[in-house]
Amino acid sequence: MKQTLRVTVQQGLRWGVCLLACAGAAAWAQTPPPIRILVGAPAGGTTDTMARALAQALGQQLGRTVLVDNKAGAGGNLAAEAVAKAAPDGNTLLMSFTSHAINASLYPSLPFDPVKDFTPLTMVSTSPSMLVANPKLPVKNVAELIALAKAKPGQLNFAIGAMGSSLHLAGDAFKMKSGVYIVNIPYRGTAPAVQDVLAGQVELMFAAIGNVQAHIKAGKLKALGVTSTKRLAAYPDVPAMAETLPGYESSAWFGLFGPGRMSPELTKRLADAARAAVQAPEVKRRIENEGATPVGNSPEEFARFVDSDIVRWRAVVQYAGAKPE
Repeated sequence: MKQTLRVTVQQGLRWGVCLLACAGAAAWAQTPPPIRILVGAPAGGTTDTMARALAQALGQQLGRTVLVDNKAGAGGNLAAEAVAKAAPDGNTLLMSFTSHAINASLYPSLPFDPVKDFTPLTMVSTSPSMLVANPKLPVKNVAELIALAKAKPGQLNFAIGAMGSSLHLAGDAFKMKSGVYIVNIPYRGTAPAVQDVLAGQVELMFAAIGNVQAHIKAGKLKALGVTSTKRLAAYPDVPAMAETLPGYESSAWFGLFGPGRMSPELTKRLADAARAAVQAPEVKRRIENEGATPVGNSPEEFARFVDSDIVRWRAVVQYAGAKPE
């Protein structure tokens, strides 16, 4: 009897250990992996900042861990390709930017379709750039710049931080619309380009506002115009370039995509969470600190915007004959 009881107790202990182990394994299996937001730009840049501003709030909305994974290179194409080829399960997302639309024309062949291989979720923000000049340049506004450039064709220069970027093509769009000839001077990055405009080595530059606002306030650069359709509340005395060139607009944008072929249910769940995250006070504050405007539109609205932006930039790329670096 004692032996039988001892065997029964031992069997019970073994079953208990097994049940605990199985329960732990089941719980581990049910814990979803982190969601990764791939960013096709280095850490510290505006696109990276937008992704990190969104990640924590998005994780709170979904009850998931959301990580940012920088995969810089090829103008954002390396990250885009990785997401295009990822499973459409919502675990791999892309924080992309204006280059997503530009690259459709800039690169003769891409390893993905910039429309069909992605599911637009929401536009996170828009960010106009600013046309700045060295203070010694004898112009006070865009109209005077156009007049000077026409009087001296090829004698003025644009500093270009990255060939093929939205800021490069903002300048080419300006030249296309105004009919002026200003020479592009390429640099390896924004910082050296800004430094040469400050030093007067180059007269002009289209720049992200966050990169030049301190120099403008210090009087080391002068702002000639913003690329949004209307003046900015933070710079009410700086005209929109569209006031001189009707129809001119060249704001950068940042948006969240999933892989193509995502189910409508999953798309809606992720899009709703992303839109709510964009409107979270802390996220809005961080976006606005970058000189950008929070958006948070619907997947359908974002998809229509991307389609039209691809068409718009195609005309500029063809005019400029731009090539990737």
